[in-house]
Amino acid sequence: MTSAFNVRARHGARLAAVLMLAACAPADSTPDAAYGMGRTPDATTLAAMDRDVDPRGHGLPDGEGNVQQGAAVYAAQCASCHGARGEGISPSPALVGTKPAAGHVFARDNKAPRTIGNYWPYATTVFDYVQRAMPLTAPGTLSANDTYSVVAYLLHENGIVPAAAVMNATTLPAVRMPATRFFVRDDRTGGRVFR
Repeated sequence: MTSAFNVRARHGARLAAVLMLAACAPADSTPDAAYGMGRTPDATTLAAMDRDVDPRGHGLPDGEGNVQQGAAVYAAQCASCHGARGEGISPSPALVGTKPAAGHVFARDNKAPRTIGNYWPYATTVFDYVQRAMPLTAPGTLSANDTYSVVAYLLHENGIVPAAAVMNATTLPAVRMPATRFFVRDDRTGGRVFR
């Protein structure tokens, strides 16, 4: 039997969800003509989102950071979710760790922890991800210098770069990640082409 309190609580939760969705609606909610939903971003909005870094480092911004600076930024911006040393706090994943060793058991064990030290193929991908998605509470708000610093710290904690490492647009693409050799380019031909 459902109590009146439970019914009111469910209705209250639904109302809160509707109000949150309404608050998230864009000011100009004219649907995009091509798809009939969403809206086409203006040039300023698009420029702010159009930041990507490829494995060779194309797209890396000016700036630099080091391991010591990264430790401070990590403690302030990342440790509350990922742990004081990158060990992970559920549900946030571990960032530091080399076990299982970069032998790629991941195809056989989908529960094996994927960390920067045992799974990520490119250091530039770490930068790209941190730049656009972290910290979780305010994605994309770290400066280029802070992002380089956090990446330097995480690479050092995973035993990939020395404590004196400085990361920038030149040094970061030169970092060789332990798992790089396990990722191969998909050069298959034939079949349907996706774009």
